[in-house]
Amino acid sequence: MRSAVVLFALMFFFNLLKAQEISTFSGEDGSYAVTPETIIFKRVHEPEEYAFSLLVPHNWITEGGIYRIDPTAGGGSGNAIDAKVDFSVKNDRNGDVMIRFLPDMNYFDMRYSPAGQMGMFSVGSNYNGMMVLPFQSADQFIKYIVFPYAHPQVADFTVSASKNSPELINLVRKEDQYIGIPFEYDAGVVDMGYLEKGKEHREIVIAVTQDFGQLGAGLWKNRHTFFVRAPKDVFENWIPVFHVIISSLQINMQWLIGEIRGQVERGAINAEVLQRLQQLDDEIQQSHSNTNAQINNEMFLNLTGQEEYVNPYTNKVETGSNEWNHRWVNQQNEVIYTNDVNYNPNQDQRIGSDDFKLTPINKRK
Repeated sequence: MRSAVVLFALMFFFNLLKAQEISTFSGEDGSYAVTPETIIFKRVHEPEEYAFSLLVPHNWITEGGIYRIDPTAGGGSGNAIDAKVDFSVKNDRNGDVMIRFLPDMNYFDMRYSPAGQMGMFSVGSNYNGMMVLPFQSADQFIKYIVFPYAHPQVADFTVSASKNSPELINLVRKEDQYIGIPFEYDAGVVDMGYLEKGKEHREIVIAVTQDFGQLGAGLWKNRHTFFVRAPKDVFENWIPVFHVIISSLQINMQWLIGEIRGQVERGAINAEVLQRLQQLDDEIQQSHSNTNAQINNEMFLNLTGQEEYVNPYTNKVETGSNEWNHRWVNQQNEVIYTNDVNYNPNQDQRIGSDDFKLTPINKRK
């Protein structure tokens, strides 16, 4: 049996990040500088299926997106039911500064099955489209699966900090509570360093591993796996810009509804999930602040850098960075931050837009 919440990973993924800080902008010559006085963010859509969109700094690039595994080519249906996402936002082709979101994948632990005990499926082999692999803690999964997958050309790394995250486990349990099945989870955050192309990088990786227990008979998976990286000496400088990117995610609910319906047709989940989904769009906004409060200070540098603004077009309260004094937004929900009191984006020839308005700070009660 497959978990019905596999498609909710994208929303949790970014909700989890919205409270975090991990900021700078590269100059025209590619050099690294302090946070710029004015920075322009363009809204970019996931290119394959328009599953989500997010703000990306001007002249940055994105790579990857939603993809699907053919059960015939993949050796079985074990990873073919749900859409996968492998998506990067980075400052240039090399990705010296990058956020990357990695796919949820199913694995199968054969140690407790008769076939496995008879030696029919060795570690690394394929079982119905899933890699045969003993269940791993989040820490193990990050070090021995995530890192080699993300950096195949890097031979070694050092770990400066590694911690278990019971707070994240509690959030995932809350996310799964409507399923009514007691899964086992492990969640970890690993702060590591390594040399790539002669440059020393710092990288923070987060992952959850989920054991399906007796019901899964060996089935387990990773969830909510992502990393951020930058050159070690400027890593902390990237916090404000990363936060803006992460907090800007918008899920295409029509895509999500269609994807879950497709999973229902493929027998992956129960139709009750669709009923849950109808409430989801409103609940995302309603629970946003609560979720942020729960996970505040959990990841990265435990920094805060947020402010609440009122969108002049929608009159809704939005969370944005407090690293700049002024925030502008247009009808396409693109954002500009600036410390220049005289700057007017409607007069900026680089933008070609005349509908930007200042977003006032939300008045606290």
